[in-house]
Amino acid sequence: MTLSKDTLNSIKPNQVVAPDEKIFNLPEKVLQFGTGVLLRGLPDFFIDKANKKGLFNGRVAVIKSTSKGGTKEFDDQNGLYTICVRGIENGQPVEENIISAAISRVLTADQDWNTILDIAASPLLKVIVSNTTEVGIQLVEESIDQSPPQSFPAKLLAVLYARYKALGAAAAADIAVIATELISDNGKKLEAIVLQLAAFNKLDEAFLTWLNAHVHFCNSLVDRIVPGKPDATTLANLETELGYKDELVIMAEPYRLWAIEGGQKVAELLGLEAADNGVIVRPDIEIFKELKVRLLNGSHTLTSGIAYLLGIDTVTKAMNNSLTRNYVNELMMQEIVGAIPYDVAPDEAIAFANTVIDRFANPSIQHLWINITFQYTMKMKIRILPVLLNYYKLNQKVPAHIAFGFAAFLLFMKSARKDGDQYFGNYKGHEYAITDDEAAYFYNIAQQNESEYVNLVLADSKLWGTDLSSLQGFNETVKENYNNILKHGVADALARLEETLQIKQ
Repeated sequence: MTLSKDTLNSIKPNQVVAPDEKIFNLPEKVLQFGTGVLLRGLPDFFIDKANKKGLFNGRVAVIKSTSKGGTKEFDDQNGLYTICVRGIENGQPVEENIISAAISRVLTADQDWNTILDIAASPLLKVIVSNTTEVGIQLVEESIDQSPPQSFPAKLLAVLYARYKALGAAAAADIAVIATELISDNGKKLEAIVLQLAAFNKLDEAFLTWLNAHVHFCNSLVDRIVPGKPDATTLANLETELGYKDELVIMAEPYRLWAIEGGQKVAELLGLEAADNGVIVRPDIEIFKELKVRLLNGSHTLTSGIAYLLGIDTVTKAMNNSLTRNYVNELMMQEIVGAIPYDVAPDEAIAFANTVIDRFANPSIQHLWINITFQYTMKMKIRILPVLLNYYKLNQKVPAHIAFGFAAFLLFMKSARKDGDQYFGNYKGHEYAITDDEAAYFYNIAQQNESEYVNLVLADSKLWGTDLSSLQGFNETVKENYNNILKHGVADALARLEETLQIKQ
């Protein structure tokens, strides 16, 4: 038996939290750009929960950017999917299976563009949500009259222009646009690009006035580990437990936070805060962003190369390894907590860091380190550089764990070969794909001057926005760690780091 609207009545109610039949008749209030697990495991989770409580009373029309892969899995299951929540919350184990009916349908931009524009024109639509990855919010000068435009911001502008033409200045035209991409000021950057595209498309002044009055672009922060579809063994066990097959099933940790920057109007349009305390709408969400980006995302990023090169495939396994667990703990407590570039109370930062340790150790979430290395360079720049520079400003010395993480990053990014546009690293005979827009840069540097590879990369102010080799002792420490990893292996080099730090103490 496969999960679908037709099989809901055959599913054992003691195994899952299932939707009521009336939810399928709710109108589409959300237009969502992206089908990814993060959106399905967080915003859509909150929407489903609110619907089950009779609060939001609306569903989500989802847009796939391309027809690649199609929509068959969603169509076959009527948009239904199971969220298996596993982990620890407030010191207690959590195990919950939730069938989400948040998604009404999944459309493809290149085949269903006119339908998407019809949804945009609906007065019932209240929210647009996006997660197009860190590289999705980019300016591409193109006409919005294409069917569809190629870039996400151009698609969004076309959607908003269709809404303007259909609804004009009616109060029902008001809409919140909430970006969830993992970049700083995601909503405001998206707004700036939309305005640039409006100018490029020579849209009239009346539309710009409407945009300013009726469209609320919001920065937002999403924080929940949602690693995606379980591996084959876990999936088989879950299907036995649930009593049905689900091609869209996802795992998620109990912790959840969707912090949205906005005022009362945004809170009203969204209407989700009463459903779950994990939804927060405030005029300023910077503190949530800094804690999450620096402590959770930052420690993830710095540890990813280390753990992967050690042969540890998941975050949980790294937390069961004394070397990597100690590295994560010391990295956060000794270097990141005190150098967050925002006014955060130390006690609050330490408390958040402790939740991160528990979340990383969740035995039910198999979060692959190789997936965390996606766009590794961009993540290092966004998540780590502000902390590194602030640490130097405050302490005038090398942050030893950050330096070691940089060394592992440089080794991971050093391609051993290329095949077309794909680059591959090789460490101790194990080859892996490097999924990073800067992969060609690192390959070329290493090919041209391997002996100066570390020095050249760290000194490249065009890459980093600053010359990292100018930070006293940083270049030398990174290079020493890099050479130790090459000569002795990651485990030995990491053990040497900790021994050295203990001696200094």
